[in-house]
Amino acid sequence: MSLFLYREEIVMDKQQIVSFINENMFGIWFLIGAALVFWMQAGFAMVETGFTRAKNAGNIIMKNLMDFCIGTVAFYLLGYNLLCGEGGFVGWGLNPFTGFGETDWSAFVFNLVFCATAATIVSGAMAERTKFSAYCVYSAAISLIVYPIEAGWVWNYGGNGWLQKLHFVDFAGSAVIHSVGGMAALVGAIILGARIGKYTKKADGTIISNAIGGHSITLGALGCFILWFGWYGFNGAAATNTDSLASIFMNTTIAPATATVVCMIFTWIKDGKPDVGMCLNASLAGLVAITAGCASVDTIGALVIGAVAGILVDVVVEVLDKKLHIDDPVGAVGVHWANGVWGTIAVGLFATGKGDTVQAFADGSYYAGLFYGGGAKLLGIQILGIVAIDVYAAIMMTIVFQLIKHTIGLRTTAEEEIIGMDISEHGLASAYADFLPTTPSYMGESVGAVDVANLEPATLSIGEAKPTGKYTKITVICNEDKFGILKDTMAAIGVTGMTVIQAMGCGVEQGKSGVYRGVKMSMNLLPKVKVEIVVSTVDPNLVVAAARKALYTGGVGDGKIFVTDVEDVMRVRTGDTGIAALSNE
Repeated sequence: MSLFLYREEIVMDKQQIVSFINENMFGIWFLIGAALVFWMQAGFAMVETGFTRAKNAGNIIMKNLMDFCIGTVAFYLLGYNLLCGEGGFVGWGLNPFTGFGETDWSAFVFNLVFCATAATIVSGAMAERTKFSAYCVYSAAISLIVYPIEAGWVWNYGGNGWLQKLHFVDFAGSAVIHSVGGMAALVGAIILGARIGKYTKKADGTIISNAIGGHSITLGALGCFILWFGWYGFNGAAATNTDSLASIFMNTTIAPATATVVCMIFTWIKDGKPDVGMCLNASLAGLVAITAGCASVDTIGALVIGAVAGILVDVVVEVLDKKLHIDDPVGAVGVHWANGVWGTIAVGLFATGKGDTVQAFADGSYYAGLFYGGGAKLLGIQILGIVAIDVYAAIMMTIVFQLIKHTIGLRTTAEEEIIGMDISEHGLASAYADFLPTTPSYMGESVGAVDVANLEPATLSIGEAKPTGKYTKITVICNEDKFGILKDTMAAIGVTGMTVIQAMGCGVEQGKSGVYRGVKMSMNLLPKVKVEIVVSTVDPNLVVAAARKALYTGGVGDGKIFVTDVEDVMRVRTGDTGIAALSNE
């Protein structure tokens, strides 16, 4: 009898040791996972920067830095209390200010990095035309009030959330984080309006969407790989045992990989070539979609969820752009909102359940899904939850954006938008100081032509006409933000062609002085546009007068106009010379 008791004690001791190791190991992994989620901020920064234009790169980096920093302060001041305190609808009762020893700081840090993710999603859809001050305010509002309340419905640490009690499943945040961030992005993009030049209204009333390409697909791809890597922590940090963690990692690999393959095939068939940017978005869409059910579905479920995500992201992005004319520069709504909703609902279809159900997971759903013998109960709960969360987010963010719009203002001026947020908001001439920047104004950004109806031609000293005709070259050097209005004005007076060259330069004033890390820059070469126009039948005096009117502000740096004679001209294709070489075919 004594030997039996001795062996039982040894077995119990071993079980206790294993339990102790597992508990502490996963406690450490919990914080490592939080660090991986924080690293995803770099991924979001790279994706958004790469998918937008170089003139706004510094502004976007600043936003992605500040949404985490501002979010940290806001979450500490109030957000953590609303999320993790007692209460079924709004949490309360925690005091991290005075209760340092009683506060669960692991839970605080973990929820903080997720909160920052919800805030940074919004930035991409509203990029390139939002005031930096407005961004700071709404980013704080998301972390202070909007995210913590709805997240508490699902993730309250006391188990008090009303959706929690219904056994609503959102293991890592398809609904709580991504659909909320995506819904906020959608509301913001609608209220803010499209970027200048994004849409053109034709004479018959139809609206055409103009592509405004990002400046670096390489940065965008780097961001996607960083996000995918961080997503293993995003989805896996809350796993409670090794088997569960392994299955989460597997699903977090299968879904985005499938989504990307399906999107590649889909765009290849639809457009004739596989779309690089859309495939990058598809990888993120697959990650978003599997996030809710990563601990509740098997690999077949992950495969189907990813396949649907790969098509859904492309369809939603194109419908928003081409049909609804909602300008989302990085596809945030299609990636996060549409697939956050899909991933949440998909749990009600593919969840295997746990306990005595088939192929159960330790961290799985309380109920099985429709396709796994659980009936429609979980599906109904999932639909109820996602509708409640997204309606709440839409109402709250509409209030926030409207308050900002009618107080400090939500959108920059047209001039600031065209010249770029880097210089207008931060005094940063270029985020790529040693590289010639791209000239963003070639994308068609313009507020229209100036009135040339009663314009008097300028008086110029130009040579006499030759027997073969008179040809004059007008070279205009101007600021980037004026190119659009110059182009439209030239078209209004009958100029049918021009050559546009990007350039760097400054006059005797040595350029607009910028500041870098608190130090004033001495000679600052500014990005300029050099426009060359050769005319024969259009009066060069009128061209000069119209160009001056289009460019004039009265300030330093309006530009220069040079006029030179051209001896002759030949069209390469036909060999035509003289006026025939410049005429329309």
